[in-house]
Amino acid sequence: MIPLLISSDKTQLTQFREKMAYPVYLTIGNIPKDIRRKPSRHAHILIGYIPTTKLAGIESKAARRRGLANLFHGCMRTLVEPIGYYGETGIPMITADGISRRCHPILAVFIGDYPEQALVTCTYNGRCAKCEVPLGQLGEYEVFPPRVQSTALDAYALADGDVRPFHLACRNAGLKPVFHPFWERLPLTNIFLSITPDVLHQLLQGMMKHLIRWLIRAFGPGEITHTA
Repeated sequence: MIPLLISSDKTQLTQFREKMAYPVYLTIGNIPKDIRRKPSRHAHILIGYIPTTKLAGIESKAARRRGLANLFHGCMRTLVEPIGYYGETGIPMITADGISRRCHPILAVFIGDYPEQALVTCTYNGRCAKCEVPLGQLGEYEVFPPRVQSTALDAYALADGDVRPFHLACRNAGLKPVFHPFWERLPLTNIFLSITPDVLHQLLQGMMKHLIRWLIRAFGPGEITHTA
């Protein structure tokens, strides 16, 4: 088994007219973490750029948001299409010990900031990408049931039929009505379990920076040594 780790973050490509895109990177879980985390080791490869656009020709904001989500997932389907085929049938590869083995690539992890997490999982902004916590209760110290992959797949299976039942099923599942998300047919993939914590924004900036400011206000800057 080859666990695939895919990451993406909207990036400004040039200062000229602020051109932006989603670069999509790929690495594998078979590579040790102390190698993957070092950019100098080149353990991540760029597999494609997903274009961004404002779709200014669409007047409705809701329709524009749906169009942008469908554009992202349509491009991602093209990028990960080989994963769906070879994940089931396998593909011969030479491993580090020189032996040819039948390998099955499986999408295991998606790494991204919260906006990318919501985009990939088709969840709404302000909601959790992993569990079914109600809107407005994200800060409460309670355990909520995780999102169920089969429920999402049942909803998106209606995408080719009548629009009303499809949108109703997505609304009941708490998901955006995306036309066939890219992960829909990937074998052994649970997109909700694959989302990793956003350490930079959720832990360091979301908690540590506020904690450091609170300690400085309480005890004074002379008593607190920090590197933030």
